[in-house]
Amino acid sequence: MKARSITMLIVGILFSMLGVGLLFGGIAASWVNALQNDGGYLTSPRERFAVDSSAIVSARADGIRDDTYPGPLPFDVGSIRIAAESANPGKNVFVGIGPRQDVDRYLSGANYSELREVSFRPFRTEYREVQGTTPLSAPAAQTFWVASAAGSGQRNLDWKIAAGDWSVVVMNADASPGVSTDLQGGFRSELFGPIAAGLLAAGAIMLVLGVPLLIFGAHGLGRHGAQPAAPAPGAYSGPAPYGVPQGRTNQVMGEQFTGNQATGNQLTDVQAAAEARPYPARLRGELDPVLSRGMWLVKWFLAIPHFVVLFFLWFAFVVVTIIAWFAILFTARFPRFLFNFNVGVLRWSWRVSFYAYSALGTDRYPPFTLAKTDYPADFEVDYPERLSRGLVLVKSWLLALPHLIIIGALTGASTVRWSDPRNPGIRYETATGVSLFGFLVLVAAVILLFSGRYQRPLFNLLMGFNRWIYRVITYVALMRDEYPPFRLDQGPLDIGELAPVPPESPVPPESPATPESPLPPSDPTTP
Repeated sequence: MKARSITMLIVGILFSMLGVGLLFGGIAASWVNALQNDGGYLTSPRERFAVDSSAIVSARADGIRDDTYPGPLPFDVGSIRIAAESANPGKNVFVGIGPRQDVDRYLSGANYSELREVSFRPFRTEYREVQGTTPLSAPAAQTFWVASAAGSGQRNLDWKIAAGDWSVVVMNADASPGVSTDLQGGFRSELFGPIAAGLLAAGAIMLVLGVPLLIFGAHGLGRHGAQPAAPAPGAYSGPAPYGVPQGRTNQVMGEQFTGNQATGNQLTDVQAAAEARPYPARLRGELDPVLSRGMWLVKWFLAIPHFVVLFFLWFAFVVVTIIAWFAILFTARFPRFLFNFNVGVLRWSWRVSFYAYSALGTDRYPPFTLAKTDYPADFEVDYPERLSRGLVLVKSWLLALPHLIIIGALTGASTVRWSDPRNPGIRYETATGVSLFGFLVLVAAVILLFSGRYQRPLFNLLMGFNRWIYRVITYVALMRDEYPPFRLDQGPLDIGELAPVPPESPVPPESPATPESPLPPSDPTTP
């Protein structure tokens, strides 16, 4: 049964991912087709191309040549438009398209520049200069051009794409050296409409096949990895911390106490923690007593198989969450086995992050399973018997926004912005550097590398960050209606797993033994 569920999940994920990709491709093609309505073109930015030679020639394009496809194309591929305007005062511009052999013959012996590469962000060109001294005749007088435009102001060249080996040439209309021209390219095709329709139809078919398989597979795996019943409020539901006998010791923010031997201050601290409102999503991570100094340098590499599996599991997680959205809206319930599957994905993700990058708290390799194990990192969410139909409409994107902003500030990289000096209106930006959260993990790793010890306060702080993040994920993924608290609950155990061990009822002290009354003097008459 479990093998069948895994198979259905894998096939469903692959079909669904292909369907989503096809749908996005169809949407993009529809958008492009809409942009070129009413004869419009998809255009590049308008940029200035300037050389000292007599002509700018497009680079040789291998693959569309007369000897490889000599005949006309079986369908209309599309049309291109080249808008050109001379930047030289008093100069007219010429732009033409012709067979490469004829263009090469025309430019033979002359000095011209072959455009090898062009990029627009930022704008940059690369030319191959062909030396020569032969003066050129006026380009408009040549008869081999299949399309051309010349004159003052902006000139538009329109050409329907055909098979062949072609060259685009930009010159001064009088063939003089020193070409400086503002150019803009455009393209349109009537094929975008049929392509969009085909992609959308194929994507819909793949989703119709894939999503049910994915849901059935997740349902089966959720049934096999059913969540245990919700623990009593304040009860510890996980295994005992390392080195601590089960049933004897509880832990509060990394501090241990033993029930019958706890001091009054320790019991007070535990009771205060137990009285705090526990969130129904509990994250646990136990720091190994001994960690390798340098293993963290390769853990990311060792965890690559997990990253691959989690990529597909998170896709399934998103699909299951969308299905659960509709289920909650109409039934006020998150299907229990799908709920168990999503908890399993979060648990798997937490184990890998605890091992590889977000805490580095253990050298033990994470298991490949959604189920609860004895691994030193674990995650649980209490199943809600009922969820609000109204909150499901707003909590994931609106109510969670303050938390998402804070988490983004803690885990996001810094952003660098700059503008092109030649085009001040165009700005570029890129993300760089490390986040605050990543910096703290790096500090902990470097200290471990040189000292062989993991600083407990820093570990507790990282656990608080991770706990906050996973509570927000639980809320955004529609798994609970309780709003996540704005606090860092530090330490290896969650508040929901902290429970004071009540001292045994005091035994009343025994009353002191009453001394025996002295015997009365014996009566001499008594025998």
